[in-house]
Amino acid sequence: MIKPVFAAALLAGSSLALAACGGAEEEAQSSATSDAAGLTVENARMVLPAVAGNPAAIYFDLVNNGDRGVAVRKAEVDGAGKTEVHGTIEMDGKMEMSETGPQAVQAGDTLKFEPGGLHVMVFDLSPDLVAGSETAMTLTVAGGKSATFTVPIQAAGEDR
Repeated sequence: MIKPVFAAALLAGSSLALAACGGAEEEAQSSATSDAAGLTVENARMVLPAVAGNPAAIYFDLVNNGDRGVAVRKAEVDGAGKTEVHGTIEMDGKMEMSETGPQAVQAGDTLKFEPGGLHVMVFDLSPDLVAGSETAMTLTVAGGKSATFTVPIQAAGEDR
């Protein structure tokens, strides 16, 4: 579990450095700009689980086009029972995935949600979420502003 002090540091503008364990990057682009948060999402994709009943993962590049830093507090996905922002950290010599606190992105910066690093875990998937379709992901930042983005859905075996 992330300590409250660490979450406060993120809100103050530091970024979380995470070890990446690799994965191919998707070339397709999906983007939309928020109403007030100044955010754009690029390269978004939801990767469905290989085994039914397991969670999916969403990867994307979050660009802050605004004039001030923001901290993403939560993500919600249409057709999901639950979502969590996860990170991958090394503990006791092994890589572990766990839920994170708020994720800061400074004005003009890009925060990558990628395999082996930050990502959104999507639990309790609706049967309507199928490869080749799309869903909506809403990111809410500290202060309550939110932005909704379209996320293409791909099968488990496709490049992440």
